[in-house]
Amino acid sequence: QDAKNTKGDWYIGTGDIANVSWTNWSVSPTVGYGVMDNLMIGASVAQADSTADQVIDVHARYFVTLGGHNLFVYASAPNLETENLSLGLGKMFTVHKGVFVDPKVVYNMSEKTTNLMLGVGLKF
Repeated sequence: QDAKNTKGDWYIGTGDIANVSWTNWSVSPTVGYGVMDNLMIGASVAQADSTADQVIDVHARYFVTLGGHNLFVYASAPNLETENLSLGLGKMFTVHKGVFVDPKVVYNMSEKTTNLMLGVGLKF
């Protein structure tokens, strides 16, 4: 079932669980808030290992309907650095009473790479 964003919705979950090997697997705690209908602003915290700096990823999702499908346009700026901007397109699915998965295709502008990402979480 497609999920929609409404002003006042809260999201908690993971940033991306798809783009790591099982030996490097970690969870990026993510929180988001529906600031208005169809617009969610959020942040996640990630740290590759104990020697790496923590990264705070600020992101936004704008929910749109394209060709009868409810999708979201995604933008992300780690540590608010626009040179590391990532842009993407995804779809949020409700799997059971507020539990969601959100696959997305994301283009990282500084690395010039396209990645498939997958987040999971709760919406309330």
